[in-house]
Amino acid sequence: MSGTLVLVRHGQSDWNLKNLFTGWRDPDLTELGVEEAKAGGKALADYGIKFDIAFTSSLIRAQRTCQFVLDAVGQSQLETIRDQALNERDYGDLSGLNKDDAREKWGEEQVHIWRRSYDIPPPGGESLRDTGARVWPYYLTEILPRVLSGQKVLVAAHGNSLRSLVMVLDRLTKEEILKLNLATGVPMVYKLNANSTVASKEVLGDMSAAH
Repeated sequence: MSGTLVLVRHGQSDWNLKNLFTGWRDPDLTELGVEEAKAGGKALADYGIKFDIAFTSSLIRAQRTCQFVLDAVGQSQLETIRDQALNERDYGDLSGLNKDDAREKWGEEQVHIWRRSYDIPPPGGESLRDTGARVWPYYLTEILPRVLSGQKVLVAAHGNSLRSLVMVLDRLTKEEILKLNLATGVPMVYKLNANSTVASKEVLGDMSAAH
């Protein structure tokens, strides 16, 4: 067995609360989002893990979640690498729109297709496949080698960038990944084999609370 990879989706953001498509826009965490991030950190502190390095996106909601987790495990000053490769899926022309307003403009069926299909992007944005096309190479070149060298690595990112990683780690089909939602602030602890396959996976919280 090699190292450990921990994935955490950021806590609720202001735009999650307002039911807006967020994507690469940069709203902060809500008070609930802060509590979710702290709860994820406490779960990891109780688990007893100490990290060697952390990765997060270029967006504040993920960065603050990462910091709350590190604070909770007593590693506030840990080296943290920020990269837009881990950003949320870009919703393009939908970004900033209320989801109900978008349904009125384009129709419920079309918006559902954009949100839930694997490879059909919204206008000017990314599909889940497009998101994976930037997340996977970054994972393979920057994150995975550290895990395989025996390090314990934290990744605090977003629903769709993390779904791209879970798809690879859990070997999910494109149909299966569309049914998967990740709860905010709930850590997933992966221990990997030397060949990069998953030796074990533990979810430290209630994933059924995903939205």
